[in-house]
Amino acid sequence: MSKYLFVRLFPLLLALVPASAGAQAPESVMVLEAWSGKVLIASNATAKRPVASLTKIATGAVIVDWANATQTDLGTAMLTVPNSIVQIGGPNPMKLQPGERISLRDALYSALLGSDNLAAQALADHVGRDFLSRRGGSGDPVAAFVGEMNKLAKALGMSSTRYVNPHGLELGGPQGFSTAADVARISVYAMRRNAFSFIVRQKDRRVTVTGATGNRSYTVKTTNELIGEEGILGVKTGTTAAAGPCVSVCMEREPLVRKKPDGSKGVTPRRIIAVVLNNPDRFGRARSLISQGWGIYDPWLASGAPVQDPKRELIKVEDPR
Repeated sequence: MSKYLFVRLFPLLLALVPASAGAQAPESVMVLEAWSGKVLIASNATAKRPVASLTKIATGAVIVDWANATQTDLGTAMLTVPNSIVQIGGPNPMKLQPGERISLRDALYSALLGSDNLAAQALADHVGRDFLSRRGGSGDPVAAFVGEMNKLAKALGMSSTRYVNPHGLELGGPQGFSTAADVARISVYAMRRNAFSFIVRQKDRRVTVTGATGNRSYTVKTTNELIGEEGILGVKTGTTAAAGPCVSVCMEREPLVRKKPDGSKGVTPRRIIAVVLNNPDRFGRARSLISQGWGIYDPWLASGAPVQDPKRELIKVEDPR
């Protein structure tokens, strides 16, 4: 093949290469200050792509909101592991079997800290059944739960997100997707929920499953390597072949306290969310982005927090009414 012919054919050859592997797509990044909504760093932030277990941020948020609305105690309420977990496959860190029992709190620890897909499925089945019951309807409880995930995403302005399951695995059928900007939105929202933020800041947790032969316990460890570093509060990791290594991280600094002209004190909370999609050094990248983000945010705040184009410069996350 001549060099000239190869050059002409090369674009066609590229078109034949599958684009499913995460390593073939450039990374997406979004860094913002959570309270002001100030966008600090953005790169490829609106590109739709799979986000793996970052999906579970929405799963956890929906469950915590449901628990608050129904006055359900996550620590005492128990779920029964559904038959649908056998359809998922993959790792089963708690060795869950259909018919076993686990508290919603412990299932959340396993799903959010340990990224347990089967725990996420069991939670969605349990809460989805309650959604269906309260509506007086019937159907697939997991589908009902995922519907609530998408309803929340729409309410938060996550127009480039579609959830298809509660765990983020790429199974058969329609595929889910999101963007770095939308993951930042749901991260801001979820981290405002006390139960959610408490869970994702833990390094490990002891959980208990009740089976046919009695209780058995496991230690669930966080998959977020940044937990334990100063100011880091969470939130979630994710990795699949299509999504690549992903992470959403929340870091908080002490609020700024300033005296106002009238003599009163003004308090400005400071919290950064950094989302990294498809970077093999996701933790190092997130750490660097957070440092850069503070270097942008603090001078911006000191200069009076000027905003010229709110649609481009701010991502405001309001709680749905």
